Amino acid sequence: MISRRLFTGLIGAAAMLPGLGWAADMPKPFDNAGDVKVALVRYLSTGDFFQAYLSGVEKQAEAIGVDLRVFDSRQDAALQADMVDQAIALGVDGIIIQHGLTESMQAAAQRAVDAGIKVVAFDVNVENAAIPQVEQSDRDLARLALEQAVEDNGNEFVAGYVYVPGIAPLDRRDETWKKVKGDNPGIKEVAQFGTLDNPIANSVANQARSVLSANPNITVMFAPYDEFAKGVKIAVDEAGMSGNVSIYSADVSTADIAAMREGGSAWKATAATNPAVVGEVSVRALAMLLAGEDPGHNVVVPPTLITQAMLNDLDIKNMGELGTKVPAFAHADVAVPGWMPLPAR
Repeated sequence: MISRRLFTGLIGAAAMLPGLGWAADMPKPFDNAGDVKVALVRYLSTGDFFQAYLSGVEKQAEAIGVDLRVFDSRQDAALQADMVDQAIALGVDGIIIQHGLTESMQAAAQRAVDAGIKVVAFDVNVENAAIPQVEQSDRDLARLALEQAVEDNGNEFVAGYVYVPGIAPLDRRDETWKKVKGDNPGIKEVAQFGTLDNPIANSVANQARSVLSANPNITVMFAPYDEFAKGVKIAVDEAGMSGNVSIYSADVSTADIAAMREGGSAWKATAATNPAVVGEVSVRALAMLLAGEDPGHNVVVPPTLITQAMLNDLDIKNMGELGTKVPAFAHADVAVPGWMPLPAR
């Protein structure tokens, strides 16, 4: 008996071959998928997470057979809004808005909707009922990491916190941090810092050096984005405090796994979705809209807790092994209508 994953992989491959007739079984407009133009308009692109996300977008777009155009604003909010207008001018059928600021993207997204273009947004709140929001369940990401922090350190500790307001996923993770502090008054936040200046990890490391120097009693660092956690780890290592400080984060990559598995690493746990899977889900949600189907307003990809102990016990060295040895991480059964070809696994 053929498994569903193998079957969908076979039909996805068949869709790429001429003369097999699969495209005729796809709903409009995917009966002529090569004529469907889709744009990915990015705000953040630095770091392993965003490279993996892009890979997922590209693979799912290829499996369906659409024409994908990628626009990268490199954290320039005005340029990102202009790139949405460029995509509209190109006559794309659909747009994925990846991260960004509400104040700059809300109007741009509405312009796309007004032009008859289908839009989905990943990790940016464009405050538009017509636009599905793809998200990683950021509150659960923060909750899983912080529950592990409390399990490891008790409910009384001195904490540093890395945060940049105005970015939707970080704001949602911040809500959970505030709730955890409210529920555990013994947690004392003595420093909050953070930046998205490139290179992010090095810029955060510069800040963390000063924070650790001024607050040597910090025992927990909550850094709910892996580039933040990398920066904190650099500073903790340089200060010789790896045995005194524990780092808890969100998101994961092969480089993160290596950093967590270093001997004596302060990076104890992270909660993550597979960014490549999130990219795939973003494309599938948009494809459903284009086919006249409703993926739901909130398209949520569930996260997985990944601890240093898990990585060591299962001898996980990279993202591929993480997906193989922790199956829940490898695939999300989200926005998967029966007609949808999936990337080969």
